[in-house]
Amino acid sequence: MLRIRYFADIRFPLERANGVQTMETCHALARRGHQVHLVVRPDSAVPQRDPFEYYGLPPTSALSIERVAVPAWPAARRAVYVAHSLGRAVGARHVDVLLTRDLTVAALLLRLPRAWRAPLVYESHGFAPAVSEELPQLLSGAAALSDTKRRRLEARERLVWRRAEGYVTITAALARELDTRFGPRPRLAVVPDGARLPTVESVGLRDDSGRPARVVGYAGHLYPWKGLDVLLGALQRLPDVRGLIVGGLAGEPDLARVRALANELAPGRVTFAGQVDPPRVPALLRDADVLVLPNPPSRMSAAYTSPLKLFEYMAAGRPIVGSDLPSLREVLRPDENAVLVEAGDPGALAAGIARVLGDPGLAARLAARAREDVIEWTWDKRAERLETLLAGTAGRQG
Repeated sequence: MLRIRYFADIRFPLERANGVQTMETCHALARRGHQVHLVVRPDSAVPQRDPFEYYGLPPTSALSIERVAVPAWPAARRAVYVAHSLGRAVGARHVDVLLTRDLTVAALLLRLPRAWRAPLVYESHGFAPAVSEELPQLLSGAAALSDTKRRRLEARERLVWRRAEGYVTITAALARELDTRFGPRPRLAVVPDGARLPTVESVGLRDDSGRPARVVGYAGHLYPWKGLDVLLGALQRLPDVRGLIVGGLAGEPDLARVRALANELAPGRVTFAGQVDPPRVPALLRDADVLVLPNPPSRMSAAYTSPLKLFEYMAAGRPIVGSDLPSLREVLRPDENAVLVEAGDPGALAAGIARVLGDPGLAARLAARAREDVIEWTWDKRAERLETLLAGTAGRQG
């Protein structure tokens, strides 16, 4: 049994993938018998929501959640959280290992004498300078990266890569890039994201005989780099097909942008389910006949992404059509558990969707294989892979 302290500077519970991944990972580690203490910010909702209820997970005494009281001003809020995290890490007794995906927290902890803290494992979701450099093209409203910030981020990345007692990347491509940049390191694990398997009663492979399959589904963020423009361009070419989009917060610019584009390219044929609580997503996915990952080509999509939707799609028992990108090929295999098409090309995506919708046998075979494969990509499997690294880093046998 390990005693793990996990630092996540996010309001909690959080609707976005970061919150889902954090809670699912911590809960899965707790299910494996470890004591996990999660340090987050308070919920923004009034009254505050219960994280276990919000994410649809049973409460357990093995997972405790500490909400740090922070001011409303963003700059001060960040400083207070970081300072609190350092205080909770330094000299902490009864902690075997520290875990975070917060580059700043990791870098500050690693500048402290080793005797003051438990071993640190950092989980990387992308090379920070490259992510920040691409964001203005990929994310609405993102600020351009200055040379000063680039140098600061690269220095932190180098420090954490070289000094962290353990290191996790979510894709093999990211691990190779960091190894090329900074040299090899010990105690490195590639641990993608995961999914919660539905019960046998709640999902089965769909029999579409005698019924035209006409709904294409997408779940997740509506940021430009996620490819909703590509999906809507594909729907324009498929006049008999409807779209189902799950995600998008009311009032956010990307929701308004995607709605306007849907009205232009596929008027009356796209249903926006909006942001829903995580436990409701699987049922919505099963309302679709094919599920899509339409990411256009970018560094983030090619090397840094391990989308939650990928694994949720596999668990949903529906065929998948996705962009042919290296990060997705780490899990998806062309014509075995998915159809992969040229990234960023609405015509290619439309052709892939039409191929699946027009061949029920292919659709059933792809969906069945994906359901078999996702057993290796559950949150429990993720926790098992993390456990090996955490135990080795902490000098324990688990």
